[in-house]
Amino acid sequence: MNIIEGGITAPKGFKAAGVACGIKKNNKKDLAIVCSNDTAVAAGVFTTNRVKGHSLQLTMEHIKTGYARAIVVNSGNANACVGEQGYTDAKEMTSLAAQLLQCKPEEVLVNSTGVIGMQLNMPSVRSGIRNAVAVLSTEGGHDAEEAIMTTDLVPKEIVVELEIQGETVRIAGMAKGSGMIHPNMATMIGIITTDANISRGLLDKALKDVVKHTFNRVSVDGDTSVCDMVLMLANGEADNSGIVKEDFEYSKFRDALELVCTSLARMIAKDGEGATKLVEIIAEGALDEEDAYKIVCAIAKSPLVKTAIFGHDANWGRIITAAGYSGAEFDPNLVDIYIGDLMVCRNGTALNFDENAAKKILSANEVKIKINIKRGNYSDRMWTCDFSYDYVKINGSYRS
Repeated sequence: MNIIEGGITAPKGFKAAGVACGIKKNNKKDLAIVCSNDTAVAAGVFTTNRVKGHSLQLTMEHIKTGYARAIVVNSGNANACVGEQGYTDAKEMTSLAAQLLQCKPEEVLVNSTGVIGMQLNMPSVRSGIRNAVAVLSTEGGHDAEEAIMTTDLVPKEIVVELEIQGETVRIAGMAKGSGMIHPNMATMIGIITTDANISRGLLDKALKDVVKHTFNRVSVDGDTSVCDMVLMLANGEADNSGIVKEDFEYSKFRDALELVCTSLARMIAKDGEGATKLVEIIAEGALDEEDAYKIVCAIAKSPLVKTAIFGHDANWGRIITAAGYSGAEFDPNLVDIYIGDLMVCRNGTALNFDENAAKKILSANEVKIKINIKRGNYSDRMWTCDFSYDYVKINGSYRS
């Protein structure tokens, strides 16, 4: 298994495009299409927010068939909470794309991301879809990634290559996400393509299993969006004989998919709005999976923990406090806490640790926080980022 150069079109049989059609005010790219030459097996995971964008709702219907040809995404407008017109607009997006791509509307998956509560500028969207289809190419992956970004500062792409059943297979992923991010889903859009030949059931299983511990372990600010989704297309053009059972070949495929999703999840956390560093929160010694998750979740979304990390302040009291209100069962008198490799708390009691060493650890681009509650054998981890002044600036003027 190797990470190679390229974007979402690296697997055989995929084309993409990203264009500027005027949805965004700054004339940046704002509409993307990713398309398979032939009908592909499709799987998806969607936000658990009760409020769901109209485009996302339509895609949840279309993906029930288990097949798709194309994914259309616009940025700059979430197409959410605008009434029946939002659903009508989403259907028009799929119908127009299907007409131009010569497939069924049900084979087009669609999503929108951006400001909630504003109707789509459909003349611009129509123009964008036509222009994007006209320039679809195997070189269009980077443009497509750029077109789905909102407050992202850096593109998020990865390609993994491996051998399955004697054939070279590629899995490619791209994602957007910087703010309003918290499980489930971590607020973002992810698109994954592969030329592997795999059954519908196993593609769906692999994606859902992997997302649980990758994209659903990212938290930037504790908010979950109405438009989050991860979509995956597998078109079978690698010509492997077919992954149809949970054997060694399936395990290799799943491991490669996990590498793709883990890499994208870390990129999202590192590019959190206003972030200056990637933070990994690890909980060990929990009685069960639920308690481990509760602890990492509470610490990762604590504004006090995140601001302390931004200020390079080894205020571990905020870490144990967040664990204490997480709802997990543990004895505070047994808790150990580490900042990097530096133990700052043993058995729930302060240590006389080196403050300068702690500050140096917290000054790095990546920081690891570990808490061991010594109750059982379960662990979990979550990626987050620090809170800086810029987070407030970005979100205080998001609509303007």
